[in-house]
Amino acid sequence: MVAFVIPSWIQGLKYVDLGAAVAFLLFGIAVLLVRNCLPKVGAVAWVTAKEALLQPLFVILALVGIFALFIFLLIPYNTLGEDVKLVITQGLTVVKLFAVFLAVWTASSTIADELEGKTALMALSKPLSRTKFIIGKYVGVMIAVTLLFLILGTFFVNTVSYKVVYDARESSKDIPTAIECAKAVSDILPGMALHYLETVVLAAVAIAISTRLPLLPNLSLTLLIYLLGNIVPVIVQSSANQIPVVVFVANIVSMVLPCLDHFNMETAVAMETAVPWLYVLYALGYAGLYCAAMLIVSLLLFEDRDLA
Repeated sequence: MVAFVIPSWIQGLKYVDLGAAVAFLLFGIAVLLVRNCLPKVGAVAWVTAKEALLQPLFVILALVGIFALFIFLLIPYNTLGEDVKLVITQGLTVVKLFAVFLAVWTASSTIADELEGKTALMALSKPLSRTKFIIGKYVGVMIAVTLLFLILGTFFVNTVSYKVVYDARESSKDIPTAIECAKAVSDILPGMALHYLETVVLAAVAIAISTRLPLLPNLSLTLLIYLLGNIVPVIVQSSANQIPVVVFVANIVSMVLPCLDHFNMETAVAMETAVPWLYVLYALGYAGLYCAAMLIVSLLLFEDRDLA
């Protein structure tokens, strides 16, 4: 009788998938705590999240994201042993961009559309302040975005573990052990946390823009901020020892726009360097401060908005 042998890539995932299950559980507990401990904010957040989760876009993004992550496994990159790195960078980008698109879409459909359709006036006619309305909307958007991120992220780490074995088999190398597969997955977990923080920041930006502009301008501006935010360090460095006006403008841009380069790990992947969790903690502090600033901007833009 032949005993069944669990593949090494599955063995390397036992703790990661257990951690993912715990993350889903903690996420559900956090949602219940917000809904019960903050009744007004929780009510707005729950309605917003439910609208986002029930719309076809959420299912489409989840299915297309899973399909894209699966396809990345089978594409022959012909990089002489660097295929795993490409799968990691492409997978992280897909998970992040899909989550950001959901954040922008949900922010526009729940704030801009409600303001245009005058339905926000009905909600604010009740004993609900504009501050709690904005905070509730942001929390609701993040509930939907976090759920999508967890779904795609869990599938992504499983594909990375399998890709390590698949790439070795295609290159006629020794099959990696479970420890090697687990290491490949654990090295990208800080990067996933950084990309989630980037999504959190961009969601706050989308909330601020949606208080004044509808969907298409919101998408355009968020995309522009995403592109500029990733090249802010390059702008600042290129302006060194140059014309004073250029230096001044570059510094202003670096202070106003989010420095999204702090959340990227492409260089770490290319250099095969693990991102320390202490750096993720610093990035968390930066993301928290910038989100707080953007929510204040949202409140200022929304405070004098005529709802009638």
